[in-house]
Amino acid sequence: MTRKLAKESEITRGSGNVFADLGFADAEERQTKLRLAFALNTILKRRRLTQRAAAALLGLGQPKVSALANYRLEGFSVERLMTLLTALDRDVEIVIRRKPRSHAAGRISVIST
Repeated sequence: MTRKLAKESEITRGSGNVFADLGFADAEERQTKLRLAFALNTILKRRRLTQRAAAALLGLGQPKVSALANYRLEGFSVERLMTLLTALDRDVEIVIRRKPRSHAAGRISVIST
């Protein structure tokens, strides 16, 4: 059986923020929270902590650690996620600089090292 291929598909380049591409009004905040949560989860994974041990270290309940591990971030603010990173002996820096002319609007970036 031969399948007919659809006419040429249209491909649209992403903006670099999937939440903006999907039309979320709070796309920058969601992207920032996601990057912070990724950094937290990476550290916790490297340390091979159970959720119970991570909860004790972070001062959270185990269900909150589970939510964090599964990127359910509705109950977390950007500030809270940054505070959790400092509890894991990480410095969090906020850098404010002039935006390049090539960007249509200012943006928020989180860089993890």
